[in-house]
Amino acid sequence: MTRTLDHRYGTAHPSLPAWLGRYTTLGLYGLLVGTGLCLLALITNPVPDPSFPWATLPESVRLPFEQPRIEHWPVSYTIGIWLWIIGFPSLFLAGYRRYGTRTPFGSTLWLAGLPTLAMGGWTTYCRFLWPKLRPPTWNAPSYTFVCWLYCSSYDVTWSNTAYVVALFGIVGTILAVRRRKGAGYVLLGFGLLALPLGLPAVYEGYRRTTQTVT
Repeated sequence: MTRTLDHRYGTAHPSLPAWLGRYTTLGLYGLLVGTGLCLLALITNPVPDPSFPWATLPESVRLPFEQPRIEHWPVSYTIGIWLWIIGFPSLFLAGYRRYGTRTPFGSTLWLAGLPTLAMGGWTTYCRFLWPKLRPPTWNAPSYTFVCWLYCSSYDVTWSNTAYVVALFGIVGTILAVRRRKGAGYVLLGFGLLALPLGLPAVYEGYRRTTQTVT
């Protein structure tokens, strides 16, 4: 027996599978903890992130010791950034869980459209705006695996590939909005190529390939 999916509007709060619901909750806590760890680096190291040397505090308000660094970044800053990367998809899942069926395009907006927009935005930022550190490092923060390949090498081939993946997400989102056949498979492909950021799209694509969309 198949279940129907929300398409545009609804009143009930949609549910997530138990494992995905747990991830969503833990991911939100991870974002908070990650933010705290990044802020901790401000009061221990004069320049936590060399990409932004202006982000520093006076010595008088810093603790009298410095954290060791993992490549370019203090330990707590590194852990904080990676908690953000791991937990970032939970924002879209949490938005869908709370508002998804009461917003235009329902699950398509939260689980496909917004992750696609985020990937395009982060890719553009990293390509053109992020002050790159030398040498590139394996520890470079990246929201998708393909973006990590670019940020850890600065090879534009991977940045171009990230744009292609984001375009794949745009196509999948449009197909889903127009309720076209194959939308689920396109979203599933985008989500897998855009992991971990693409996790919501993986879920949406899976739902659409195994259930009936109304």
